[in-house]
Amino acid sequence: MTTATYETDFYLWTQQQAALLRQGEFNRVDLDLANIAEEIESMGRRDRRSVSSYLQNVLLHLLKWCYQPERRGTSWRLSIRNGRHQIHQLISESPSLKSQLPILVQEEYGPARENAADETGLQLTTFPEQCPFTVEQITGDFWPD
Repeated sequence: MTTATYETDFYLWTQQQAALLRQGEFNRVDLDLANIAEEIESMGRRDRRSVSSYLQNVLLHLLKWCYQPERRGTSWRLSIRNGRHQIHQLISESPSLKSQLPILVQEEYGPARENAADETGLQLTTFPEQCPFTVEQITGDFWPD
């Protein structure tokens, strides 16, 4: 087997490392444990970033839903619904991310608030400084009136 390195051919490296692991070749010198560990951690960070991104989008559209009720439409409803669905999918695959939701909401509310101001043309001060929604409202079937 030609050994690919992590830096020169990532795809081939992944295939070779997976084959070695499946064969139980844990003491092989070409088993790249440091980079395997890094990639596993990276997958967890990717899922966390995905949840953050969907949360920010749901928050943005919930704010627009609340502060521009006259402009509510199908696209906003679909954005909220799709974001909630994606969050639920990610959490069903990685349940430990559920405990991260309050932290992620805090991190993502500020950017969502700024984006809402930019997209609506309303003053930033129109939107509350602290998130007005609970995690349950953001991820549940809540529709502000």
